[in-house]
Amino acid sequence: MHLMKSTDLALRLLMRLAVRPAADGPLGSGAAPTTREVAEALGAAYTHMAKVVARLQHLGLVEARRGRGGGLELTVAGRAASVGAVVRTFEGSGDLADCVGDDESCPLNAACRLRGALRQAQEAFYASLDRVLVEDVVAAPTGPLLLAISRRPGGGD
Repeated sequence: MHLMKSTDLALRLLMRLAVRPAADGPLGSGAAPTTREVAEALGAAYTHMAKVVARLQHLGLVEARRGRGGGLELTVAGRAASVGAVVRTFEGSGDLADCVGDDESCPLNAACRLRGALRQAQEAFYASLDRVLVEDVVAAPTGPLLLAISRRPGGGD
């Protein structure tokens, strides 16, 4: 299974915000990072990151404030969110295999056992990620490394 770019960006954004101490911001300014700063740090297009931020904000995982003193903050729900729930939300519940197309459906559709096996594997994938929280994936050694990378000149936030 390959994650979509938006799912990857959402997870990396949540991780970066989870390790950011409240008093520390981009370049040590004390301010929360902006969508543009996070997009640059993660090597993403601003418009793509803005869509990811909007979706995470809608889910209640990220708070985005505009204007002076604004920026992105991880909410309590964001810190406690399961990685599986985030992935499931961004990826959707579609089938792994494209068994039913617009014009050409598989002749095995009525009696196919593969589609059921693939769905079962997909659910097992999500179930294993459901047990992992955002705060778990930034525990040492990942969190301190993320902080070190973020503070290096040219290394992000």
